[in-house]
Amino acid sequence: MANNAKQYAPATQRNREAILEVLQQVIPANGTILEIASGTGEHAVFLAPRLPGHSWVPSDPNPLSRDSIAAWLNELACENVHPPVDIDACLPVWVVEEDTFPLSAPITAIVNINMIHISPWDACLGLMAGANRILPSGGILYMYGPYKQNGNHTAPSNEAFDTSLKMQNPEWGVRDLEEVIQAAAAQNLGFVKTFQMPANNLSVVFQHI
Repeated sequence: MANNAKQYAPATQRNREAILEVLQQVIPANGTILEIASGTGEHAVFLAPRLPGHSWVPSDPNPLSRDSIAAWLNELACENVHPPVDIDACLPVWVVEEDTFPLSAPITAIVNINMIHISPWDACLGLMAGANRILPSGGILYMYGPYKQNGNHTAPSNEAFDTSLKMQNPEWGVRDLEEVIQAAAAQNLGFVKTFQMPANNLSVVFQHI
């Protein structure tokens, strides 16, 4: 894979250390981490080598994103990262659920960074349903991004971001944390806690019941 396929998300440089710090606290001690909506792949290649005892499966429905992930992997040779796979969170079955998918260990955590505000609400519901299908009891769903709390934006910058997202696509937008927690509960995912993160974002942690 040519390195010119690599894409860059500037926010990754600002949030990756903080995300790693939270993951080190909340994910199970071992197993496979499935990343839904990996985007450029920069989080995968930074986080996975720093989480020993785990393998990491990046995924994205966009072929250009999968090319970028593959290019990053080719450059950095992360031994515990699986080649990127095509997963659309909205679909009722994901490729990693197939018996023939080569998992080195069961999936014990799902990571989702900056997806639900730049996708339809159905993608969030699909993420929750997939986590319910795949995660064992005690498995962790980790989500990162901006959220409204009690119906209100947490910062003027988030409100402006929300407006710009809805101008691009009326199905996009910063989600209500309470609605996300409710959607998770409907899929046997208990809310654990939130962590304050850079640039008025939150880490939100759920545990499969």
